[in-house]
Amino acid sequence: MQRIPEQQRNARVRRTHDKTALSRLALLLFCAFVLAGGFVFAAKQHFAAVQYGYQTENFRNEKKQLIEDNQRLALEKEKASAPSRLEPAARQLGLLPATAGQISGSLVSSKSNHEVTKIETSAAKTSKR
Repeated sequence: MQRIPEQQRNARVRRTHDKTALSRLALLLFCAFVLAGGFVFAAKQHFAAVQYGYQTENFRNEKKQLIEDNQRLALEKEKASAPSRLEPAARQLGLLPATAGQISGSLVSSKSNHEVTKIETSAAKTSKR
């Protein structure tokens, strides 16, 4: 049994082009591209935010490490400049302990200045030998 006739009566009928359908299709494609572009932009922003988060955490750790190093170095500097460690080194260079007249600037007379100069000169001569 054949349901389709062998010769079609409407074989030469042509459809007209629907221009509104074509414009709707173009509008749909444009909206799809805008939506896809929005998703790509949002994903890019998200990944950049995550990367900045990791970078910020690394900078925080580095700052913490630098603060600890700074504190350690300040402590070492204080230990190195302690009077108990400086005194033997000063004696090796030929320096003498300060007298009371040398410490108080208003009490120092010109005579004691002359004596101090003599002492420093003799200390310098002994250190050069």
